[in-house]
Amino acid sequence: MSVKCIDVRKNHHKTKWLMPWGPNHCKKLKDFDEAVSRQIEANDIVFAVHIPLPSKEMSPWFQFMLFIMQLDIAFKMDNDLKENAEITLDVSLAYRDDMFDDWEEIAHAIEIRKLKCTFGSPKTVESEGRHYDCDFLPFMEIGSVAHKYYLINIRLPVNDRKGINVGIGEIKDIRLVGIHQNGGFTKVWFAMKTFLTPSILIIMVWYWRRITLMTRAPVLLEKVIFALGISMTFINIPVEWFSIGFDWTWMLLFGDIRQGIFYAMLLSFWIIFCGEHMMDQNERNRLSGYWKQVGPIAVGSFCLFIFDMCERGVQLKNPFYSIWTTEVGTELAMAFIIVAGICLCLYFLFLCFMVFQVFRNISGKQSSLPAMSKARRLHYEGLIFRFKFLMLITLACAAMTVIFFIVSQVTEGHWKWGDITIQVNSAFFTGIYGMWNLYVFALMFLYAPSHKNYGEDQSNGDLGVNSGEELQLTTTITHVDGPTEVYKLARKEAQE
Repeated sequence: MSVKCIDVRKNHHKTKWLMPWGPNHCKKLKDFDEAVSRQIEANDIVFAVHIPLPSKEMSPWFQFMLFIMQLDIAFKMDNDLKENAEITLDVSLAYRDDMFDDWEEIAHAIEIRKLKCTFGSPKTVESEGRHYDCDFLPFMEIGSVAHKYYLINIRLPVNDRKGINVGIGEIKDIRLVGIHQNGGFTKVWFAMKTFLTPSILIIMVWYWRRITLMTRAPVLLEKVIFALGISMTFINIPVEWFSIGFDWTWMLLFGDIRQGIFYAMLLSFWIIFCGEHMMDQNERNRLSGYWKQVGPIAVGSFCLFIFDMCERGVQLKNPFYSIWTTEVGTELAMAFIIVAGICLCLYFLFLCFMVFQVFRNISGKQSSLPAMSKARRLHYEGLIFRFKFLMLITLACAAMTVIFFIVSQVTEGHWKWGDITIQVNSAFFTGIYGMWNLYVFALMFLYAPSHKNYGEDQSNGDLGVNSGEELQLTTTITHVDGPTEVYKLARKEAQE
């Protein structure tokens, strides 16, 4: 709850900051009736909010601060709330690290917010004093909590001639709801990233070393898996540790960019991963063969980056800015969330179709297994089982990723457009993150080129198939330095 302070100076916001409590607190008003009786004008009233509450301190472990505003507006016959009314806010934000230091300004801005309020009773004299039911308004978002104390001063300048703050009803109070990351979760999150970074980095170096030992050039699938490992390492690197000691307000934007790069790489990988294991007449083992699938992913990722820059990029200079404050911005943001959700669902259905095609092709290969020797047949039966299991894990991972993206976007927008409530707890968030790391780790481990050779000392007669059939079933390159066996078994261009 804000405190109503009196500021009767002619030059309101040059030097003085109004404190709601403490040894140098401002002169307070109980309500606006007192202001009327004392002939205090609206332009001389300042709503002051101190963050945090008395006897508490903010901490860098909170990582960010998000504030939403709720207005208490009373109905009055002679001061009714007009339809599509807009409120103009003169807002200032300051900080200090000691209770006796001077306040240092962080930002100052003039912001306009559109009021969306309903009144559940007939607008009669008997209803005077009852409050409107107003939607929450986006107020402020700052990407770091580097200081102990913050102060917000809010003014509602009135200018009848220009129509500023006219027809907004009788505002009784201003409430701010603050949201920040839990400090305990932040420590667990940092520890998790610190542990996973060297784990993925080590397996990635080992994986690429195995590839460089081959006498052939890496195939497309191996390159893409390595690129996926790089993007996973990029999102893993715990640069957030620096936010504990530095006031880096751009960390939220940087985190979004890292996550966007990983999303683009992961979605592209799944398309190439399934495509390289399909036996069709299309040209494979070239990235250009997937431009129709990967191209839209790249365009979508770029649009996501532009959308993020339009809000969090601007907030680096003005933390009070929000794309949700205008009708056009709200419609664009809502359209982005809806279109992104639909596209991801269609992407998942297309991925399911590709996995089905791979399974059908693998099933066709299984018809050649009975003609093999027992040892070789058991080897390939186990290989096929593990490959099918990996494809099902891929589908499960894709489904959870799509759900996580949609839910996180809806949750982030909830406080801004306030109709849908979905809570994402820390267990779900860390679980998805751990799933990504485990999946990438498993891919690099399973697809590292193998130097083992099964049955090449056996004659083709022992296998019961001729040379052409044996070549098609087991390998595309006859020497030991060929692709991984699961890749060789599944990924073979049709030769019929």
